[in-house]
Amino acid sequence: MTVVRIRGRALPDGEPVDLRSDGDRWATGPAPGAETVIEGWLLPGLVDAHTHPGIAEGNGAPFDTDLLRADLNRHLDAGVTAVRVPGLPEDPPSWFGTDPALPRGWWAGRWITQHGQYFDGWARRLDHAQMAEAAAEQARRSGWVKVVADWVHEGNAIPVDVLTAMVEAVHAAGGRIAVHSMHESGCAAAVEAGVDSLEHGMGLDPRLLARMAAQGTALTPTLTMVQAPAEDIRAHAPHGAPRDWYLQGADAHPELVVRAVEAGVTLLAGTDSRPHGRIADEIHSLVRAGVRPHDALAAASWAARSWLGLPGLVPGAPADAVVYDTDPRTDLSVLDRPAAVVLRGAVVRTAVPR
Repeated sequence: MTVVRIRGRALPDGEPVDLRSDGDRWATGPAPGAETVIEGWLLPGLVDAHTHPGIAEGNGAPFDTDLLRADLNRHLDAGVTAVRVPGLPEDPPSWFGTDPALPRGWWAGRWITQHGQYFDGWARRLDHAQMAEAAAEQARRSGWVKVVADWVHEGNAIPVDVLTAMVEAVHAAGGRIAVHSMHESGCAAAVEAGVDSLEHGMGLDPRLLARMAAQGTALTPTLTMVQAPAEDIRAHAPHGAPRDWYLQGADAHPELVVRAVEAGVTLLAGTDSRPHGRIADEIHSLVRAGVRPHDALAAASWAARSWLGLPGLVPGAPADAVVYDTDPRTDLSVLDRPAAVVLRGAVVRTAVPR
């Protein structure tokens, strides 16, 4: 196997780095045998922490293995070397997350929710009394669990005692739990229950941010996805509770994200939309909201990888990297044209012929 050597300034610190691949690990020292040298500004791979590859457009659409592979390749084109998939209609194939030519991956099985909520064909709609054991069983299978705590403008969040029991059961099984919420009550219940990550978080009371930071609950705001329909709703949706609920939450979301970063909450970048491979769009949205480019990149790279248990560009870390010609913190446009993508110690994408 060709040894890949990366040299340049590595984020987050911008310090010089000179590493070589040793299988699927970064190492230092002489590189034996053939060597491919890549130089530039280095990130330890990008992360899309909220994506649902393999599902076609349309709520309730079936899972498609061929589409999964195509979607993951689009992620890789964008420099994404790891994905977290918080919800799929069915289990992915055994190669998901381990195929050497595709991003590393974590998945959470089918969405768990209450009766009458979420999309037909996707969710496991359960009685409250069934949820903790169902969550624990999923955690034992895949390590992650996804819960839909509330739904559309009606809210009707899963009670905090039920969410707390799910969190305790999942943690006892060695897993982690992600919770979808778009309402103040659902967000409050998720934070009080101590979930591992709050997905979307539209309507979250900013007064809960300090508690999230203290207990390690991450926020995946999916800012691009939340804001995308707002103008159409503003222009065309009939006046009433659904319109008011969405616009109020979407309009407040950018400031909430900035305040989350200021409070020390771990921010994760996630796209939650098709087409895949648009993590740069979410980074741009975070920056437009007022998040520093450094922190927006962290949410899509080193901070997200650390939160998932992946070290950065240091000896012994997984041999992933995305390379740019200039510092992406000062020129975010380079995110659209990575010079090279290294995955598991192999160059899998490059801007010039290898």
